[in-house]
Amino acid sequence: METLLQALPALGDAFALILQVKVLGFLALGVVMGLCIGVFPGLGGIAGLSLLLPFMFGMDPILGLALMIGMVAVVPTSDTFASVLMGIPGSSASQATVLDGFPLAKRGEAARALSAAFASSLFGGILGASFLTIFILVARPIVLSFGLPEMLMITILGLSMVAILAGRVAIKGLAAACLGLLVGTIGEADAGGSLRMATYDIPYLTDGLKLVIVGLGIFAIPEIIALLRQDRAISSTPELGAGWLEGVKDWWKNIWLSVRCSIIGVVVGVIPGLGGSVVDWIAYGHSVQTTKDKSNFGKGEVRGIIGPESSNNAKEGGGLVPTLLFGIPGSGSMAIFIGAVALLGSGQIEVGPAMLKNNLDITYSIVWLLALANVVGTLLCIASSGVVAKLTTIRFTLLAPFLFMLIAFAAFQSGQNFGDLVALFAIGLIGIFLRRFDWSRPAFLIGFVLSNPVEKFTNQAFQIARFRFRDSTTAGLEYIFSPIVIVLIIITVVSVVIGIRQAKSILAEGEVSSGSKRAPFIFLGLITAYLVAAYWNASLISDRLMGDKVIPMVVAGIAILCCIVLAVQMMRRPETDPVFADREVDGDDAKAAHGLWPTLAWFGLLLALSGLVGFILALAVFLVSFLRVRAGLNLMKALVYAAGGIAFMCAMAWSLNRDFPPGLLQSYVNLPWPLT
Repeated sequence: METLLQALPALGDAFALILQVKVLGFLALGVVMGLCIGVFPGLGGIAGLSLLLPFMFGMDPILGLALMIGMVAVVPTSDTFASVLMGIPGSSASQATVLDGFPLAKRGEAARALSAAFASSLFGGILGASFLTIFILVARPIVLSFGLPEMLMITILGLSMVAILAGRVAIKGLAAACLGLLVGTIGEADAGGSLRMATYDIPYLTDGLKLVIVGLGIFAIPEIIALLRQDRAISSTPELGAGWLEGVKDWWKNIWLSVRCSIIGVVVGVIPGLGGSVVDWIAYGHSVQTTKDKSNFGKGEVRGIIGPESSNNAKEGGGLVPTLLFGIPGSGSMAIFIGAVALLGSGQIEVGPAMLKNNLDITYSIVWLLALANVVGTLLCIASSGVVAKLTTIRFTLLAPFLFMLIAFAAFQSGQNFGDLVALFAIGLIGIFLRRFDWSRPAFLIGFVLSNPVEKFTNQAFQIARFRFRDSTTAGLEYIFSPIVIVLIIITVVSVVIGIRQAKSILAEGEVSSGSKRAPFIFLGLITAYLVAAYWNASLISDRLMGDKVIPMVVAGIAILCCIVLAVQMMRRPETDPVFADREVDGDDAKAAHGLWPTLAWFGLLLALSGLVGFILALAVFLVSFLRVRAGLNLMKALVYAAGGIAFMCAMAWSLNRDFPPGLLQSYVNLPWPLT
């Protein structure tokens, strides 16, 4: 009762904060942006939030949160368009929806499939927000008792979950998470200032890589390149058909399935690191198991839509539990969310126990913004279904250059340095190969995000424990092995054991064919070479600065061991084994009309020209050339489309008071804005 009385004023303050016209306006803007992002297959909430991240700096906290929550909430709803109308997963959270949604659309029942999905998404989103409200009330006293050992242990729990439950070959997930951790340690160490995999001769690397660049490079660029290579319209059937009411009736008939799958979504969302790449498959499996007649699944069974769609929206509420309460990302989008919250206002908001203690009203504002965004997003998706269905008939080749334009601009805003564009290209290349060879990208990203907390909590806990041990061994052991830490150790061990058994059934990157040894082996060799270089580099740090070297060395050592095991498996197993997963063997990538390198060269052209003549001049040349040569438009249309893209870019930069990447030309010639 006392806890409830303490929370009631914060609940009232939260309602006062969100029920402002300006806040609701930013929420609606975020919902619209989320709808636009979700419609394009492969982008999802990670890419959307990465685009917003550069503009969060100094923004009013409640307005920035409304914008981000609006986008996060609607993407799992709007990505249904791509899954149902195109047969392409709109994001990792809607892979299972394709199995029955697309067959329904091909039968002329797209409206039924969409309405069942939207109703399920709305219900799941509201249930997830309700759970979060109750959980914060119950868990707040427990969370506030968490110290450094507890925070370190729950961080390790998050890493262990994402590493083990992130792919068919569990050891690949562990290696990917370790690789992300090591990439996150690049630059100056927080404790002693030692340089890791960086040099003062290249000042850009001393500050480390920015989250926005890693998020866009690992997720957005690989998916855009993959779709662009296919050179086709996203969908060929703009008609939705009838059945809007029938889909809602289907959901109501299966309300208890929706309830159960929503609870599954919440629970999976709470577990750090699982997120959208897992939850829809678990819910789909539950839908199959609880249906008497299983013969219709994969051919247009509406229960195969209701289950996954209920769970993937509910998981956003669950994912906010570890994010808000512990500062541990529950999914890839939550990883970006953590970085964005730190940029808001004057930096006084920090997710974790401090947020519950000092900003409980902000915490509840996030919860109810999430619920409200689900309602607004669902209504907007229903209203825009007809228009979206027609937009999907546009060739992706006409959309890709403008997506490249937005991504390059967003990446530059993270550090206002041309090195940002170079880093974006390099990380994008890593993302392309991680996707190709079925190395878990969510594991990599969450490893990157958690690299700083792991190092910080380890060093600080070690320092305090050392002083406790000076007093007595008992005091030191009591500090390290508190009851909460012991429980978390047990949960971590159990999770790893269960995860290893279930890893083969979890397809974080979808179904990837096998059949070639050479390319996967070469990629493994390159990864191993980097890991060895990182280990050697960290070993050169003075022993006086042990806090700067121990984490990179331990992580690199574990990753090298994983790669050795993988190498042994590759030498002993046949080419058809999942360890040799390669998208270029079979599937859409293998049958694509264009090769990887010629397609990637277009993006490289934009970045190279930007380094020579500045972003706007480079963009003009890039857009006209791409639309004329690759898209096959006549010169007049190419010029008009390019002018429209440049005008949009300039309007956005002017309204947000942002600059464009300069080139060598700007060093010698004084040009007016926006050419400067």
